[in-house]
Amino acid sequence: MSEKVRVRFAPSPTGPLHIGGVRTALYNYLFAKKHGGTFILRVEDTDQNRYVEGAEAYIAEALDWLRLTPDESPAQGGDYGPYRQSERKSQYAKYAHELVEKGHAYYAFDTSEELTKMRTDQEALGHHSAKYDRRTRSLMRNSLTLSAEESKALIEKNENVIIRLKMPENEVVTFTDIVREDVSFNTDELDDKVILKNDGMPTYHLANIVDDHLMEITHVIRGEEWLSSTAHHVLMYRFFGWQEPKFTHLPLILKPSGKGKLSKRDGAKFGFPVFPLEWQQEEETYAGFREQGYDPKALLNFLVLLGWNPGNDEEVMTKDRMVEMFSLDKIVKSGARFDIDKAKWFNQTYIHKQNVEELLPIAKKVLADNDVSVDDTFLTKYVTLMQERITLYPDFYTEGTFFFHAPAEYDAKQAKKRYTAELDAHFEAIKSIITDGNNEAATLTDNVKSYLNENELKMGVYLPLLRIMMCGSLTGPDLFEIIALLGIEESNQRIDKALVAFKEL
Repeated sequence: MSEKVRVRFAPSPTGPLHIGGVRTALYNYLFAKKHGGTFILRVEDTDQNRYVEGAEAYIAEALDWLRLTPDESPAQGGDYGPYRQSERKSQYAKYAHELVEKGHAYYAFDTSEELTKMRTDQEALGHHSAKYDRRTRSLMRNSLTLSAEESKALIEKNENVIIRLKMPENEVVTFTDIVREDVSFNTDELDDKVILKNDGMPTYHLANIVDDHLMEITHVIRGEEWLSSTAHHVLMYRFFGWQEPKFTHLPLILKPSGKGKLSKRDGAKFGFPVFPLEWQQEEETYAGFREQGYDPKALLNFLVLLGWNPGNDEEVMTKDRMVEMFSLDKIVKSGARFDIDKAKWFNQTYIHKQNVEELLPIAKKVLADNDVSVDDTFLTKYVTLMQERITLYPDFYTEGTFFFHAPAEYDAKQAKKRYTAELDAHFEAIKSIITDGNNEAATLTDNVKSYLNENELKMGVYLPLLRIMMCGSLTGPDLFEIIALLGIEESNQRIDKALVAFKEL
């Protein structure tokens, strides 16, 4: 690629970062790294009415957790800053006024009541998608319908003064989208977007055009929801006489059913996170992938395949491999169904592939969060034993609670099916085997099974009961690995306790 690639991820700090936004950031990051380019974080905070305290910090923390580190950002700085649009406010007005002077924009002075009346009147006439456009602008109060003197007076008064983009009549605007190829819109279908508000702040439509130009953005990679506005943006590039970037609009991430866009409410509804990190707002808490125990590398691997296909059967890949394989022309057009089970599969796969040493600090923190403290020797053995049973990091506690707390209750159905008081003597013998052994799983396995075979006892009775004594149920890793890790005293105490409890089932 001959030009120096510069891409931006430009979220608005109006709340937590949706997982669809994370995917947008990921695709921008991968494309930049693939071509030795620059990945920029630009905070688009022009809508001060929707600004949410803490949202920008949340975005930065989420990108940091995912290791999608920007090359330029509000935190890192750079040669093209500032990287918050609110800090670039002074520059936008001159561009809006330039469009007015060129005849491509105009001043509008309508009150909210006048706008509401216009829409109501238009709907009464059968225009169900009533909007401020070439047809209705002539009915409103703006510099196209008022005299120059009237307009000047209203501008000086500075009440309800905004600048709108003036859509030309009956022109076809065509641009190339890397995913959707040639896309066309007729200007008669487009409204006159507000580009500069009364407070002097630009809307997204002006700000992103100006900033992309000044920051020398080469490729705009963003969500499908912006496709319908791109004709406005392309026209503005042409009005200014600027070279437009190459556009790529990403497919929607769909609900698990495949019907409709995945929303923040779907997480609560379906019981899974749709945000990278936990987010608290007023009385509501929205779950985060991090807090639920997902590995950031696994989450990125899951997300990269929601709308992109490497062209082969490869699924599990490192970030470096993603960079190597990534290309915009392999992004699909159709929406991608959000499958939380697939996300869990990726997470489980990543946990199973990690070295035990990498998992030790994670498991230690999980246990500490549940008021469990163990020494490093026990922790290493425990993680080695449990690794293949873990899907999410909190499972390091929930899947092995019986290692830290003797069972308070037992699987009554399975115990009653096997236990009779006549078995007690043989369990006393098994206790002696455990006491006399070297506390190694292999030796315990051989010695206990030899005893059962020599006494013609059914393993299908004794071994399940022994597991229930240790764990409370029939689940868990290898039985004799459990006994070896619990140790002689704890294991025998659990046998004694269970033999008393079984008689009362």
